[in-house]
Amino acid sequence: MKPFRSPVIVLTITMLLAISNRVTAKDPVDFVNPLIGSIGHLLTATTADVQLPHGMIRLYPQTTPGIRDNYLADKIYGFTLSSMSADFSVNGFCLTALTGTPAADPAANASLFDHDQEKATPYSYSVLQMDNDIRSSMTATDHGACYQFQYPAGKEATLLLVVNQQAEIHISGDRVIEGYQHTGRTPDSRRKLYFHLELSRPFRSVGSWSNKGVTPGERSVEGTGLGLYGKVGDTAGTPLTVKAGFSFIGPEQAIENFDREVATQSFEQLSAAARKTWNDALGRVILNGGSLADRTIFYTALYRAYGRKTTNISEYGRYYSGFDDQVHPTEGHDFYQMGESWGSFRSLFPLGMLLEPERQNDIIRSYLRMYDQTGYLGDAAHRQRVMIGRHEAGTIADAWSKGFHDFDLKKAYEGMRKNATAVTMIPWQNGPATSLDSIYYQKGFFPALPPGAKERVGLAAGFEKRQAVSVTLEHAYDDWCVAQVAKILGNTADFQYFTERAGNYRNVWDERIGFMAPKTADGAWVFGDKPLDPIWSGGQGGRDYYTETNAWTYTFQVMHDIPGLIRLMGGKAPFADKLDRLFQEQFGGKGLKFTFLNQFPDGTGLIGQFNMGNQPGFHIPYLYNFTDEPWKTQRRVREILKVWFTDGPLGICGDEDEGEISSWYLFSALGFYPVCPGNPVYAIGSPLFPVATLRTAPGKSFTVRAVGVSDLNKYIQSARLNGKPLLRPWLAHADLVAGGTLELQMGPTPNKQWGRE
Repeated sequence: MKPFRSPVIVLTITMLLAISNRVTAKDPVDFVNPLIGSIGHLLTATTADVQLPHGMIRLYPQTTPGIRDNYLADKIYGFTLSSMSADFSVNGFCLTALTGTPAADPAANASLFDHDQEKATPYSYSVLQMDNDIRSSMTATDHGACYQFQYPAGKEATLLLVVNQQAEIHISGDRVIEGYQHTGRTPDSRRKLYFHLELSRPFRSVGSWSNKGVTPGERSVEGTGLGLYGKVGDTAGTPLTVKAGFSFIGPEQAIENFDREVATQSFEQLSAAARKTWNDALGRVILNGGSLADRTIFYTALYRAYGRKTTNISEYGRYYSGFDDQVHPTEGHDFYQMGESWGSFRSLFPLGMLLEPERQNDIIRSYLRMYDQTGYLGDAAHRQRVMIGRHEAGTIADAWSKGFHDFDLKKAYEGMRKNATAVTMIPWQNGPATSLDSIYYQKGFFPALPPGAKERVGLAAGFEKRQAVSVTLEHAYDDWCVAQVAKILGNTADFQYFTERAGNYRNVWDERIGFMAPKTADGAWVFGDKPLDPIWSGGQGGRDYYTETNAWTYTFQVMHDIPGLIRLMGGKAPFADKLDRLFQEQFGGKGLKFTFLNQFPDGTGLIGQFNMGNQPGFHIPYLYNFTDEPWKTQRRVREILKVWFTDGPLGICGDEDEGEISSWYLFSALGFYPVCPGNPVYAIGSPLFPVATLRTAPGKSFTVRAVGVSDLNKYIQSARLNGKPLLRPWLAHADLVAGGTLELQMGPTPNKQWGRE
């Protein structure tokens, strides 16, 4: 008997298959949703950034000031831009489209907007300004931008440029706005952003603007918190196009960047070119299978990872350095401005070494140029340092271990050694070593203050305080990295010296309680005979002893010597038990969750005491691979991916930090993670997609094939690398970049024997 086939059922199946094919036929860039993470769980939310990968200029909509959850803002003020963080930030440049004469009250020039009338992509952004019925759009080049404003017919079209930092602006001729504004957070920053804007229609009238009033006819302004406006009349529905070139070098370079990048192309052509650039960059990872949501999260995370943490500020053979306030030739090697290294060394820089090998030597050379220009390497070269540690040591050691050798390793080591022996470790500070640092050099730990004691070292007297345990642990890792480079260079004495210092983590291990704990300068435990509570261990304000999290997380901050940490805890079984407790420990009986978050506002994305929303714990779920229970890494990684990463505005569980949290997601979704940068090995987790192919170099690719993978089938049953059985839960970097296939058989229950050998 033939089975009955309803025409309706057949048609429905055909339609569903067609829809499915349309989803899988998307280009990688079409999956990106820049609004993911635009509501913060506690701290900073993301913005809908428009830029090219590592491009100098980043554009985004300026929404209601004071509302940090950008998705929840009601009004849009215009389009602003940025370039880098810390000394090199650009803030306050805002281009606004409106009708009629601008109001003196900034809020009156803003407009309501609706996310249903918004389209955000990596290469363009468009929104309807509802109050004045203007459709505003923007796209970006490396050093420029193109804006398009569709005004309603019958209204006088007006363009307002406002700057909030010290600036000079003037209108030249009948359609050019040019000038500069100062940039940077620090008062002594002399860096300027120069801009050259040209309109597609001439001004009919112009004037100046400030929050004190509007002055018709004025064509030039200088100061802070002011701007210029121009009226172009009734556009009768024809878009007004505004093209811009930007430069840190000077006004002539801004014009050259304008001429090279935007002058001769339409908005549509520029947007299409930016789309292609993004699609090529995102296409270095090709996914087969997986849900629409998972693909959206993945490619959005990759877009964030290609963002502004490593910004190429080269401008056609030259670059302006904020380190010595000079213009330098690139000499054939691009200059990258890096953000702080505290977060990015863990997985963001390692991701770049895997997916963008062509950039890595120039990134390290950029560190060395900073050293040439200031006498200090990495974060120590910045006028304002961020966070703790000197983790450019980790990035340099990692790069060399992964085969990036086209830079001066001796010079890099010179700077690394100086940071390790002559530069202060005090959080958020730069400068020569202090009396606190001398204690680390002599006794092997950074000293803490007893509760209630008054700070006597001025550099440590601010909000960030000493963070003594975290500083000890993170510098022990840095010392290990310095030792690895000393060994490569054949410096036996330094290798032995820094290897010994790499063991300083043992000096803050309090075996009585089984946690890393603070000591005073004389070597006494801060809390004496009173046990430290590892949950409420931050001290007053949460910064005395640990950095942005508590003793539970920082007790595992020994990435460079996990076997040594296991020995301290009594062996593999107690170590695994400690990991279990980390993921299970609750707040009941000891306080409330909101009290914890008040002390540690970075501690979001909680599973027990593990917080996914902050970097120090990123490697922790992979530490089960060092025990006899690697299947628990597979379980925990999948749990984190499922619970704490979604495809909506709340989809990033912590402060994104310019791509760092996203880089953890990317590695983990692919199925492996770099536990210890400087050691070219990846711990295997549990891949999310049936097939993921990474293009690691021209003509080379590495494929992770997870046979039978699903939400249920998250456990590895067996593994083969290039057809040969793989019994260990590790991959070497050399295996990945050589090309090949890792094939994992997945199942619904753990194979508790796999990975133990």
